[in-house]
Amino acid sequence: MEKTLTADGHLVPPPASDALNTTTYPVIAAISFAHLLNDMMQSVLLAIYPMLKLGLNLSFAQIGLITLTYQLTASLLQPLIGLYTDRRPLPYSLPLGMGFTLFGLLALSQAGSFAAVLLAAMLIGMGSSVFHPESSRVARMAAGRQPGLAQSLFQIGGNLGAAIGPLLAALIIVPRGQGSAAWFSLFALLGVVVLSFVGRWSSHHVATFRKRMQAHAGNGLSRRQIGWSLVILGLLMFSKFFYMTSLSSYYTFYLMDRFGLPLASAQIYLFVFLFSVAAGTVLGGPVGDRIGRKRVIWGSILGVAPFTMLLPHVGLWWTGVLSVIIGMILASAFSAILVYAQELVPGKVGAISGLFFGFAFGMGGIGAALLGQLADATSIETVYQVCAYLPLIGLLTAFLPTIRKA
Repeated sequence: MEKTLTADGHLVPPPASDALNTTTYPVIAAISFAHLLNDMMQSVLLAIYPMLKLGLNLSFAQIGLITLTYQLTASLLQPLIGLYTDRRPLPYSLPLGMGFTLFGLLALSQAGSFAAVLLAAMLIGMGSSVFHPESSRVARMAAGRQPGLAQSLFQIGGNLGAAIGPLLAALIIVPRGQGSAAWFSLFALLGVVVLSFVGRWSSHHVATFRKRMQAHAGNGLSRRQIGWSLVILGLLMFSKFFYMTSLSSYYTFYLMDRFGLPLASAQIYLFVFLFSVAAGTVLGGPVGDRIGRKRVIWGSILGVAPFTMLLPHVGLWWTGVLSVIIGMILASAFSAILVYAQELVPGKVGAISGLFFGFAFGMGGIGAALLGQLADATSIETVYQVCAYLPLIGLLTAFLPTIRKA
């Protein structure tokens, strides 16, 4: 962009629209950091499942119901919040979402019954339902002409947080007890501060962003094509998150049951897997910007099938290696799927983000509940033998249309 000078030599500030045509990295970094804090705190719930199971004498089915409560709370509210904020943006709702997570962690630290854990899980889920649609909109708003890169950087924060959470839980909560989960609420206070600044930036640009999205609303597809494409993307999301839930919720139990690992060691393996998910997330978005999102979806869903089929039949060392490969490949899909969906329905960034984040949480919750029932009825190893075939759903990618850029 050419610089404009006044007669006396002063630089004329660029119009607000130009700010949205370039990638605003400080805003993306801030929202990614907030995502790290948010998902780090929320992953504490998953990380202390073994402690809750032993301390409250819970079954695998009850563990699954905890995940179901947490994720359904988020999945049912997220699309509604996203749809509402598309019409009436609420930039300062971001600190509010972090507040729900704060109170959820405090409730979790004092929970002495299964019902109390469910209440804490519900509050944590509500925090996600408020945070994700609006923060995803901010990432798209600050993306400029690199929406895939922006979504990947935004997602990397969440994945790193999800990876760090179990590690911190192993270092803090496992040796000190459930009550020490309250210390994680201090991270929520930091998140409130960061998101207050993000909300201020968003409030200055949201009107221009809405006009820009409406002006570039064409993609050359019919309503029927868009509808079927969204259905296919939903099935691909089902495949991805159903399998990811088998690892995030039950991987520690699998390692402890099959290989006899102690809890602390099993959580280290979980951390390594979740860190590989974070690494894969970095790749999916920018690669999609360069070679096309459909190609990334092909490789990330269907391409992981050989490794998921091999996982239940190898020893401990190869289990760790394969879990890293699976995490990296599967994680590269989400940014590509989300931006592809946003391009299918331009102008509805909040609704689409809420729908797909919500669907991801919902599939994870339903998967956790069903897989918990399966583990109780058979064995934890059976869970991985059944889930190994889910990536074959990636064949449906062949029916996705190529989107013409407006």
